[in-house]
Amino acid sequence: MSAASDISEKPKRGFRLELKTVGPLLALLLLVLLGISLNENFLSYSNLTNVLARSSFIGIIAIGATFVITAGGIDLSVGSMAAVIAGLMIMVMNWLIPTMGIGWGVVLAGMLAGILLGGVAGTFNGLMITRGRIEAFIVTLGTMGIFRSLVTFLANGGTLSLNFDVADVYRPVYYDGLLGVPYPIIVFALVAIGGEILMRRTAFGRHCAAIGSNEQVARYSSINVDNVRLLTYILQGLLVGVAVLLYVPRLGSASSTTGVLWELEAIAGVIIGGTTLKGGYGRIWGTVVGVVILGLIGNILNLQSLISPYLNGAFQGVIIILAVLLQRGKRT
Repeated sequence: MSAASDISEKPKRGFRLELKTVGPLLALLLLVLLGISLNENFLSYSNLTNVLARSSFIGIIAIGATFVITAGGIDLSVGSMAAVIAGLMIMVMNWLIPTMGIGWGVVLAGMLAGILLGGVAGTFNGLMITRGRIEAFIVTLGTMGIFRSLVTFLANGGTLSLNFDVADVYRPVYYDGLLGVPYPIIVFALVAIGGEILMRRTAFGRHCAAIGSNEQVARYSSINVDNVRLLTYILQGLLVGVAVLLYVPRLGSASSTTGVLWELEAIAGVIIGGTTLKGGYGRIWGTVVGVVILGLIGNILNLQSLISPYLNGAFQGVIIILAVLLQRGKRT
């Protein structure tokens, strides 16, 4: 290749890199402008906080998914995992009422149980993948069915409901906030900041990218691939637990339909944000933008009644396919 062709390629590569960086932000800006033009209530404080609060569950889970996907993995079980954690949390809190009474003690015990259950579920997925040597797609597809069936069994095909008095104590965790900002949004922001630091400023984040880029080279570089990959699934499980802590006080119940399609929304947010589906490159801030984009799209469609809400899953599936096609185009 001549020197002239090298020079001509550099601007193209620089443009592609810049487009990849600003693309999600540009899409978000265009979406906001579209929302403003279609509905005068779009920029209202109540509408935007409602969108962000509802997006916080998926956003927190998607941050965990960013680490999993960056390291070359996938987790299809997060929605079902959220459902079974929510169901077990409710059962734990109801079970402790006779012993601990109505109050924050019961709520905190349930929250701790949710975090621990998320860690256990994530550890199980990670061990099956790293020690059992089973493909991540197969393991998490299997646990997706296990978790969903388990919550259906626990609810006897119905709904697990939190005691009304405990629900009243717990409800402010979702509906209240600090300085007018709902707690779910605050937690989402803190998790995003922590995730960005972990991804960009620590050896763990660099190892995730190295493993996803080329696992064999990572092994030759003395990276403990199995342990790093296991940690990504544990982190994913813990963040699912955190998301559920914020979700349960919203409705105070769990059923077989809880968390349906959450895995699709989380993966869509990750891919829209620019993280490479095959691994090797991940962006936490991009995932946050991707999740907000999904939330705003759903909000605009609902405000304008453009499509049936029953088609939201189909719409998200189309977005995932288009995002992956765009990634393939960037590599050619």
